[in-house]
Amino acid sequence: MRILMYSWEFPPKSVGGLARHVHDLTLATAKQGHEIQVVTCGGDNLPAYENIEGVEVYRVQPYHLRAPDFRTWILQLNLAMLEFTMTLRDSQSAPWDIVHCHDWLTAYVSRAVKHAQNIPLVATIHATEFGRNWGLHDDNQRYISDVEWWLTYEAWRVIVCSQYMHNEVRYIFSLPEDKIRIIPNGVRPEDFQTEPEPDFRNRYAHPTEKIVFFVGRLVHEKGAHVLLDAIPKILHYHPQTKFVIAGRGPAEGYLRQKAWEMGVTERIYFTGYIDDVTRNKLYRSASVAVFPSLYEPFGIVALEAMAARTPVVVSDTGGLGEIIKHGVNGLKCYVGSPDSLADNVLKILCDPPFARQVEERAYREVLEIYNWDKIARTTVAVYEEILAEQ
Repeated sequence: MRILMYSWEFPPKSVGGLARHVHDLTLATAKQGHEIQVVTCGGDNLPAYENIEGVEVYRVQPYHLRAPDFRTWILQLNLAMLEFTMTLRDSQSAPWDIVHCHDWLTAYVSRAVKHAQNIPLVATIHATEFGRNWGLHDDNQRYISDVEWWLTYEAWRVIVCSQYMHNEVRYIFSLPEDKIRIIPNGVRPEDFQTEPEPDFRNRYAHPTEKIVFFVGRLVHEKGAHVLLDAIPKILHYHPQTKFVIAGRGPAEGYLRQKAWEMGVTERIYFTGYIDDVTRNKLYRSASVAVFPSLYEPFGIVALEAMAARTPVVVSDTGGLGEIIKHGVNGLKCYVGSPDSLADNVLKILCDPPFARQVEERAYREVLEIYNWDKIARTTVAVYEEILAEQ
């Protein structure tokens, strides 16, 4: 099967979890013998073309025009991608069987190729504008939501990563039940097995301290502020604790100021952006990874921690609430509750045998359920289902 896939981000260009999802899905799909080409956004010092384990990756430079806003820039990127695709199509020995779009950011080019080449379109909706903002509050949000609806309307099938997202797209876009398929995200456990050397850990915490690790975009929906509010209670019962907060985002200044006002600055290490190797070593160094999101369609960070054999505490929302079974493969706290988050973190820190128990169960689930080979086969089955219906 020949698959054309569009994603506005692909490693090493990575803003959120979408880039990693597309990378791992395409590599697993190519390994199963399918031809797959990814068209994505280029950037300075990035190659225009790469063959990564059988996946052909084409990076397209956006127009060198100053866009007045992000929406205009995305339109320019889609036009550049469409121009490139026309040239790419002329060089192909056979037509594509499927075009697969990830989120609204490449909806325009995906829809155009669908109609121009007369090939079926699959859309994966990773999150919605409505969900991220708890409703639509201005014209920009309404515009993005309209594009999301348009993409799901144009798609033959819509893939989502969780039952939570299934319910969300049904509610927001009034999609028919038979158009939606739930396929979870996955993780590559082998990427998370590197043992950090003692000198690495000592950069972030004293040897006598246990590390509580948060990684994610520093935006309101990821809930880092909830973790900060939980810190005084955690320190009261477990003083030898260091909090490592990794990531960048518009809330970083607010979080640093909040930590200073709370008097806990010296107990927190704000790392800023970290690469994958550093992230994986921090997972392995941590006693617990916490993800207190307010909105989370799936929560691939939980799988990363599970793959690294790090116990996890998550908020009981969205996909996180589906991945984690309380007391079995991790712990869940009430959404937006610092007190509940602190209690669950303390359970992990103060009960090492329990922590090891949930860590082992979580790792087995990563191997058995959140396996990219299995996920790729399920995704290809959706493609085959579509082609059989034509």
